[in-house]
Amino acid sequence: MLSSMTPELTLLLWSTILTFVLIMIPAGMGIKENGGPAQAGPRDDLPEPSVLRKRATRLSENMLENMVLFAALVLTANAAGVSNDTTVLGAQIFFYARIAHAVIYLAGWPFVRPLVWFAGVIGMGMIAAQML
Repeated sequence: MLSSMTPELTLLLWSTILTFVLIMIPAGMGIKENGGPAQAGPRDDLPEPSVLRKRATRLSENMLENMVLFAALVLTANAAGVSNDTTVLGAQIFFYARIAHAVIYLAGWPFVRPLVWFAGVIGMGMIAAQML
């Protein structure tokens, strides 16, 4: 099935899988910190999450925000029949920048995180530029 997809759609699929993994990290941390029954309930009176879990939650939210834009760009390009070396490179830059962003964000490294985030934005810009 992957062979019939454009490289950009394949990278969208892998980015979706990455997004799911990044959502599951704070979810798993919540279960570890509070127990399954507490996490399965309404979660109204849970204790303050750990610093790492807060960071993981912000990371997953950031990924979701970026995925909305990336998915819209890739799907629009696909619908318009736009796929070339630049759109593929843009999708690759987005995907690998998001992996690096996740590692850097979870590690809490300052100053580098925004640069890697911006690399992903550049990848999206490359895709958009091919449609304008």
